[in-house]
Amino acid sequence: MTLPLADVILAVHFLFVLFVVGSLPVIWAGAWRGWDFVRSHRFRFAHLGAILFVVGESLLGMVCPLTAWEDELRQTEGGGSFIQRWLHHILFYDFPEGVLTTVYVLFALLVAATFKLVPPRRR
Repeated sequence: MTLPLADVILAVHFLFVLFVVGSLPVIWAGAWRGWDFVRSHRFRFAHLGAILFVVGESLLGMVCPLTAWEDELRQTEGGGSFIQRWLHHILFYDFPEGVLTTVYVLFALLVAATFKLVPPRRR
């Protein structure tokens, strides 16, 4: 059985969110534990770029491209799979857009501050 494309997009979206949110505590834990990969330029700039993309979307009032693509596909597919129902419960909250934008900006500032506190290093 193959997954509908909308479910694949939702899973990718979930992994993106997990990367953005989960990387920060991993960086802090890695700095404390001495894990070299948390100081990798590629990893750190990918993480910073990801949250800045989210902040930029939010400040410009754009809908996330993954959300828009999934929504477009769901209109034609109808129904909802197990993956769709549970990942939507995890990913999407019913908060005013201004609250989410504020959270995104504060999180981005925390990621940027982490660059100072736990600087990446070239190998």
